[in-house]
Amino acid sequence: MKKSLFTIALCLLLTGCLSEDPKGQLTEKDAYATAAGVELHLVNNLYNYIGGNQDSQGLMGTPRGVYDFNSLTTDEQMLPIRGGDWYDGGFWQRLHTHQWTDSEEPLQNTWNYLYKVVMLCNRSLYKIDRNRNVLTSAQYESYTAEVRAIRAMYYFYIMDLFGRVPLVTSYSETPETTGQTERSATYAFILNELNAALPNLSMERSNYVGANYGRVTKPVVWFLLAKLYLNAEIYADDDWTDAHRPSGSGLFFQVDGHKLNAWQAAIAYCEKLTAAGYGLEADPAKNFSVQNETSAENIFVIPMDKLLYANQFLYLFRSRHYAHGSALGMDAENGTSATLSTVRAFGYGTENLDTRWAMDFFADTVSVDGKVVMLDNGKPLVYNPLEVRDNLTGSPYEQTAGARMKKYEVDRQAYSDGRLQNNDIVLYRYADVLLMQAEALVRNGDDGSAPFDAVRARAGMPLRSCTLTNLLTERLLELMWEGWRRNDLVRFGEFDTNAYLTVFPIPQNVLDLNGKLTQNKGYK
Repeated sequence: MKKSLFTIALCLLLTGCLSEDPKGQLTEKDAYATAAGVELHLVNNLYNYIGGNQDSQGLMGTPRGVYDFNSLTTDEQMLPIRGGDWYDGGFWQRLHTHQWTDSEEPLQNTWNYLYKVVMLCNRSLYKIDRNRNVLTSAQYESYTAEVRAIRAMYYFYIMDLFGRVPLVTSYSETPETTGQTERSATYAFILNELNAALPNLSMERSNYVGANYGRVTKPVVWFLLAKLYLNAEIYADDDWTDAHRPSGSGLFFQVDGHKLNAWQAAIAYCEKLTAAGYGLEADPAKNFSVQNETSAENIFVIPMDKLLYANQFLYLFRSRHYAHGSALGMDAENGTSATLSTVRAFGYGTENLDTRWAMDFFADTVSVDGKVVMLDNGKPLVYNPLEVRDNLTGSPYEQTAGARMKKYEVDRQAYSDGRLQNNDIVLYRYADVLLMQAEALVRNGDDGSAPFDAVRARAGMPLRSCTLTNLLTERLLELMWEGWRRNDLVRFGEFDTNAYLTVFPIPQNVLDLNGKLTQNKGYK
């Protein structure tokens, strides 16, 4: 990949070669003596954490973190027990069956990761303000806006996962000393921060290689705002256990000087992304290809380059059978599979197989470079999508049950058994925008067929009525493996019959450290 000199510098930042506090290498006076130093150490440095290379670190790419809590808890995918593999103390099965506890170590680690970035943002805002004398007014506003937007994005994930949480906005405060804020107040804070940041953010595309590659820009915030307004009934509700939600039609927000209800606000930000030139790729596989930096559809990505970045993408590696990995010249963990309900939703084994099946899944007899992959027993490797179960121990399909993740093109020159790949990890993309717009239109009593039909037509699938039921199914078909399924199921009231499970418990260790916090309703 050809990269600008700025991108090379940003790549070095993303490897984590800079410490969180440069004082160990430079004095604070030297580190922040220029505008370039302030931007380098207090803004760019925050992007070290969007991706990750350790468990529970990063918004996507690593295991036991944000992505797994949003995906393996749903009807989309699962990690079945395969004999002696994937029991891990029952953790994966507790996720799948919604029997998690407040003592799950990965839950604690995910909480710590998310709040670590929040605290780094608070630190950056404090130090940017202290060193304002070396900045022009434009630089000060730009740097501050970008950090506030990053912090708001992290609070989005915290609020979505945990509900009532400490809202820490000062460098002098910590999550261990701050009481909980109601979900609706945290929601209002996030909206206010994103809207306040917008005027001073770049209009450039974040997914294109260049000065804004991988950074939070206006379109990234527009996407987040659309997602936040679409989920307004969830996030404005301070008691998600009482079977009553506020109505999105009765929740009003100011958008560009107009008073709009939640659905209209979501539509407005979706329309901004269309007007900015985002569109569907004719071939959706381009969005997930090894060279996906020119996608017209991707909005926000985690930059990946095996030579320059430490960010890892583990999900392909985790899903493939050992023999499959070996045939690719890599290792594998033979784990994650699509659930049976997902396989059926795609129409597998019927005449109505969704065209996206071939892009999303490895299934049936597996071939690499035109040769059938063989198992140690001399038989071909055959993935059996319809044989997947929670516990496959003793089954003849113990090692081969389940359709496996395929959505990202395999980078045959990847390092670390495929985990250090060149495909950028897709966080936000335009197909989701169209489906959000369609849903908001329907919820507002209008016709959402145009954006809904565009997604179906791109897939080459027959058009369907744009109903909420069909929209939820379409979000599975279009956004499979992309980390949105829990968010969708909660919004549609389909996540669990026990409403308290729509948020996770505050980790017990967090409660032990902060006596001002109380456990989420239903967990005690």
